[in-house]
Amino acid sequence: MDSVNDFQEYVDLWIKDHGGYWPPLSMLSAIIEEIGELAKEINHKEGYKPKKHDKDQGNIGEELADVLFALICIANNYQIDLQAEFVKVLNKYKKRDAKRFIK
Repeated sequence: MDSVNDFQEYVDLWIKDHGGYWPPLSMLSAIIEEIGELAKEINHKEGYKPKKHDKDQGNIGEELADVLFALICIANNYQIDLQAEFVKVLNKYKKRDAKRFIK
């Protein structure tokens, strides 16, 4: 897979083979749940909130990928081309913040 579009197509095929998309609010809840798990991993890694069980080894990369999967599900449900939208956002930041962070 070389592009966001490839990811979207792959997720779409997988979801359709496994029962279809959830309702949009359920998918949003899944994103929020995954972001919570990501926050837990970052808190643990940065030493702010140790885990109750040291054997519970998490993975920030995996949690980020879970968030991405959930976001792709919502984009697919609404037929949004995430790659095109991401390019628009990058251009927006490039223009808006061109001199914002220069030291």
